[in-house]
Amino acid sequence: MTSLDDIPVTQLKGVGSALADTLAKLGIHSVQDLLFHLPHRYEDRTRVVPMGSLRIGDVAVAEGEVMKTDLVMGRRRSLQVTLRDDSGFLVMRFFHFNAAQKNQLAEGARVRCFGEVRPGRAGYEFYHPEYQINPSPMPAAEEATLTPVYPLTEGIQQPRVRSLCQQALGYLERFPIKDWLPPELLADFQLPGISDAVKLVHSPPAGSPVHSLLEGRHPAQQRLVMEELLAHQLSLLRVRQQIQARQALPLLPTGDLPEQFLEQLPFSLTGAQKHVVQDIRQDLSQPIPMLRLVQGDVGSGKTVVAALAAIQALGSGAQVALMAPTEILAEQHYRNFAGWLEPLGVRLAWISGKVKGKARQEALAAVAEGDAQVAIGTHALFQDEVKFQRLALVIVDEQHRFGVHQRLALREKGVGGSLAPHQLIMTATPIPRTLAMSAYADLDTSVIDELPPGRKPIETIVLPDSRRDDIVERVRNACQDGRQAYWVCTLIEESEALQCQAAEVTAQELSERLADLKVGLVHGRLKAQQKADVMERFKNGELDLLVATTVIEVGVDVPNASLIIIENPERLGLAQLHQLRGRVGRGHQASFCVLMYHPPLSNNGKARLQALRDSQDGFFIAEKDLEIRGPGEVLGTRQTGLMQFRLAEFERDKGWIEPVKEMAPALMKQPRVVDALIRRWLGANIRYGEV
Repeated sequence: MTSLDDIPVTQLKGVGSALADTLAKLGIHSVQDLLFHLPHRYEDRTRVVPMGSLRIGDVAVAEGEVMKTDLVMGRRRSLQVTLRDDSGFLVMRFFHFNAAQKNQLAEGARVRCFGEVRPGRAGYEFYHPEYQINPSPMPAAEEATLTPVYPLTEGIQQPRVRSLCQQALGYLERFPIKDWLPPELLADFQLPGISDAVKLVHSPPAGSPVHSLLEGRHPAQQRLVMEELLAHQLSLLRVRQQIQARQALPLLPTGDLPEQFLEQLPFSLTGAQKHVVQDIRQDLSQPIPMLRLVQGDVGSGKTVVAALAAIQALGSGAQVALMAPTEILAEQHYRNFAGWLEPLGVRLAWISGKVKGKARQEALAAVAEGDAQVAIGTHALFQDEVKFQRLALVIVDEQHRFGVHQRLALREKGVGGSLAPHQLIMTATPIPRTLAMSAYADLDTSVIDELPPGRKPIETIVLPDSRRDDIVERVRNACQDGRQAYWVCTLIEESEALQCQAAEVTAQELSERLADLKVGLVHGRLKAQQKADVMERFKNGELDLLVATTVIEVGVDVPNASLIIIENPERLGLAQLHQLRGRVGRGHQASFCVLMYHPPLSNNGKARLQALRDSQDGFFIAEKDLEIRGPGEVLGTRQTGLMQFRLAEFERDKGWIEPVKEMAPALMKQPRVVDALIRRWLGANIRYGEV
C-alpha cells in the first residue's frame, strides 16, 4: 500500500524541479516530510488593530484605505503606500514591486495588511507586509483561527509553504500517517493519534485554545513533541547498539602499576573519585565496549581518574588514545600524563596538527609499531595516517566540542580494525541531568560530585568597567603580596584575530600601568611552543599577571593564582564563565573572580551574572545556563545536527524526558518502528549514528 513517504513532493500542484530542489534544502522530499515540516510558532491574525494603537515591534493586522501611493527614489527605490483608518496612519513599504502591484494599490483601495511595526521616514511602517485588497469581512471571534509560521530557506516564502502544507493535508483522508506508538501508551498520556495531531498543528480549527497553541502546550503539539524526543532518544540508543554490537578487548586489572601510580601522587583520591574508578574498572573488564561519560566540576580530579583507566589498559598490553579539543588543553594532559606515567616506564607520543616533519613521522611510527603506549593529541588523532597497533581505550576530553560522529570515527582504529575500543568521555562542563539523559542517551554516566579537600570557595565580584582603575590597583596589590592573577579578554565577535588583538592591546596597557610587575600574554594565534613557554613561566612564578583570551578556559592549573579578572563577561555563557573562574581557587589562599561588565546590562545579563555570584555549584549553573540559553548553546552542538528540534523546546518540554527514557528500551526491540521514527524526525541527520 502506498504511504505518504512514497509520494514525492513533485506530485503536488505547482511543485516543479526548481521548487523541489528548494524544498530539499529543508529536508522535504516526500508529502510526509512536508507534513512533518511543522510550524515553529503561530501568528494571531484574528483581529484588526487600530493604527493609532500600534507600537514599534508589534506584529499585527491593520486595515484601512489607501490615501496615496508614491514611488520614492532614495538609496533604494521603494513603493510607499500610505493607509489610514479612523485612528491614524500607517505606511506599507515595498523594495521589490511591479507595475501591476502599484496600480492595484491605487488611492481609495481598501487594504488589509499584516506585518511588524518599524519606525520609518513617514512614521510607522510595515516592510513587505502580506496584504489583501478589498478583503472579505473578518471572521467572528468564535470562528477565527491562528496562522502557522514555518521555518524557511532562501527561495521560498511563507504563503507558498502554507499552501503546500494545506495541499499535503488533503492527502491525509486517503493515506493516514502510520502511528508507530502503541494505542495504550497514547491513552495513558491522553494524547491524540498522529494524523489528528498533525492536522491540528498545521491548521488549528476555529475555537482552538489560542494560548495553549501559542505556548506549544496543546495536546496535539505535545503528542508530536513526545514523538520527536523519542526519535532522538532512539537514534542515540541505536548509536550505542551499533558500537556495542562489536566486541572489545577485555582489560582486566593486573599488575601493580595502579598502586605505584597512587603512591607517587601527593594526595589521596576522594570518595567520589574512587567510586567512578570502580565503575570504569568494571566496564573495562567486559568484552563489550565501555561507553561512559564522566562529569565533574572544575578541579574535581577527572584527569587522575582517566590516568587510572589508561593504566588498566596498559596492564593488559593495550594502547590508549587521549584526545582534547584544543592544543593548550591537549598539551596540559600530555604534561600531566608524562609526569605521572614516564617514571613508571610508560612511553607517550604527542600528535597534533602543529607537530610537523621528522617529529611527526617519529611519533606516528612509535604509535603504529606499539612502542608508544599512550598517544595524546587534538583531533589530529582522527586522521587516517594515525595507525595504532593495539588501541583498546579512547579517552575524549570535553566531548561536546567534538561531534558524535568524530568520536565514532575513532572506533575504526580499534585492535585489528575489528575490536571496538572502550570509550571514556570526560567533561568539566556539568550537564544538567535532563539534558544528559537526552543528549548522551548513548552513554552511561558517572559524576564526580566532590571537590578535593582544602579547595576554598571563590568570591565572585561584579563591577562595571568604569571601575577599571580600581581593578588594576587590586591586581597590583595581589601580585605585590606574592600571588598571581589572570586577566581574560573576551570579544563579542567570533573572530580569533580580533580576540588576539584585544588581548595584545590589553597586555600592552597593563604592562605600562603595572611596570613593576611581569606580564605575560597567551592567545590562540601563538605557536604551540610559545604558548607552552609562557604558561610554564606563569606556572613557575616567573610571571605575575597572565593576559589571555578564553583559550585558558579549561585545564590550566596554577595553584598560586588567586585572582581572575574577566572582561565583558556578559558576552560568555554561564558554563564558560564558571570554567574560567575555576582557574583560581586551586591553592590554599582565598581567591577572587572579578566580572568586569560594560553597562548597560540586559535583564538576561543581570540574571546570568547574579547566578554566578550566588553559586559555586557547576550543576546549578548549568541548569541556569540551560534555562537562559537553550540546549544547543550549552552543549556547543549547534553545528553538529544534534538537539536541533523541530517542535520540542527543551525547557518547556523537559517533563517528557523521563517518560521517553522509560519508553525507549521496549521500542528498541522493534527495529522497524525505530527505523521509521528516526527517519520521520531526523531524516538526513540520521547519518551521524553510522559514521
